[in-house]
Amino acid sequence: MKKLSISLLTALFIMASCNNDENSNNEPEVVVNENPATFKEIGSITIGGEAAAEISAYCEKTKRLFTVNNSGVNQIDVIDITDPTKPMKIGKIDLAVYEGAANSVSVFDGKLAVALESTANKQANGKVVVFNTSDYSLIKQVTVGALPDMVTFSPDGKYIMTANEGEPNTDYTQDPNGTISIIETSNYTVTTLDFASFASQAATLAKDGFRISKFAKSFAQDIEPEYITISDDSKTAWVTLQENNGVAKVDLTSKTITAIYPLGLKDYNTAENAIDVSDLDDKIAFNPWKVKGLFMPDAISHFSANNVPYFVTANEGDAREYNAYTDIKRMKSVKLDATAFPDATLKLDANLGRLNLVTDMGDTDGDGDLDELVSFGARSFSIWNGNTGKIVYDSKNDLDKKAHELGLYDDKRSDDKGSEPEAVYVAKMGNQNILFVGLERADAFLTYDVTNPNSPQYLQTVKTGDAPEGLLFIPASKSPTKRSLLVVSSEGDGTVKIYQPDLK
Repeated sequence: MKKLSISLLTALFIMASCNNDENSNNEPEVVVNENPATFKEIGSITIGGEAAAEISAYCEKTKRLFTVNNSGVNQIDVIDITDPTKPMKIGKIDLAVYEGAANSVSVFDGKLAVALESTANKQANGKVVVFNTSDYSLIKQVTVGALPDMVTFSPDGKYIMTANEGEPNTDYTQDPNGTISIIETSNYTVTTLDFASFASQAATLAKDGFRISKFAKSFAQDIEPEYITISDDSKTAWVTLQENNGVAKVDLTSKTITAIYPLGLKDYNTAENAIDVSDLDDKIAFNPWKVKGLFMPDAISHFSANNVPYFVTANEGDAREYNAYTDIKRMKSVKLDATAFPDATLKLDANLGRLNLVTDMGDTDGDGDLDELVSFGARSFSIWNGNTGKIVYDSKNDLDKKAHELGLYDDKRSDDKGSEPEAVYVAKMGNQNILFVGLERADAFLTYDVTNPNSPQYLQTVKTGDAPEGLLFIPASKSPTKRSLLVVSSEGDGTVKIYQPDLK
């Protein structure tokens, strides 16, 4: 084994208090000569069945993981990873008394923040409950917007943020505004921001690919914040608006939403973007098709290169499916413009017939038939300029192709969103920015070197549990082993797996 080079400064960092959350990459560097292309599983624990391991957060002080468990229970499971090769469940935090169900967790300096949606009425305001990580005692409860789907501490610990999705009920009689809440941890005051002030920009945003449902009662009600990443200086946040195909930029100092970035559409009618579109053709074949895709990102992370901020998105895609309104339909069930699509065989199941389309987009001339086909998700990860929202790089069809090469591609998802990129996390390893991408349907994560954001380099594909939902990087400076660790929480089979790279 090669000797680790750890400086005195690093040692001081190791003794520092815990500052970890599911989305922060503002971690002190440790000079450990690791190879980021060699992550291997070193430990695993199963805490339940489906929905048992959605998101995990880590506390350096206690060497514990705190993992959302919604598999027939309503609790946070506490996992000791003092020895990450032998993770052990040592406790739980029962959330029933707080009248909410957990969606997300984050940790900073011995404090655990849990985002809870209301169990009495999902459309009512949710809350953030803060606990002590050592004895699980309650510190504070605060009210946030409806359906807080993600929570994160800022890197400096001064703020807790939630993305409040504000989904409607199934008959659309209740549809709360989608909002973002900012909690000041010094006194737990809450500022909740909605998007009503951007309603006047709706037409301009739509031209660039931002989407407001035609069934929406208002602009603000249709917005659905999903996931948050916060800059290393804790001054700026970027928030995915998944169903709307956009990203919001937030100024934490002034507590204002300063911009909405429409993400546009991806053209699948090119060789480099070729996709497999049928789950009933008895083959996996990546071909160009006259189809476009909305990026519709789920998770988001960030990094900087040459003093320029970037954010990275996992372009999962997501449909709205309610009793009163559904925006998804098979291509073979829609009416096509005969001039744009003269080939009737396109509707065959082995061609485009099975592909799920966005039903309220594509009729460009308003005559009731589709002049273009728009699908859910971009089947990729993308890197965007954090200052302008402009795309810098897209992985094209690399995720699906890499999964297929290793026998992990699920052909039964070809008609929907392919490998379904769910999670992204950018971490600093030495002088490299390393991106981890979780694929929900391929049950794997991929690693890329994104040090040059214009030209990421593929490194590795690693098998995970079923349906990886959360990726958590523990830097060597805070790791129990003083080695970098990646924690993958998989909601399909309730497993939490821990991965570690080899030394160079």
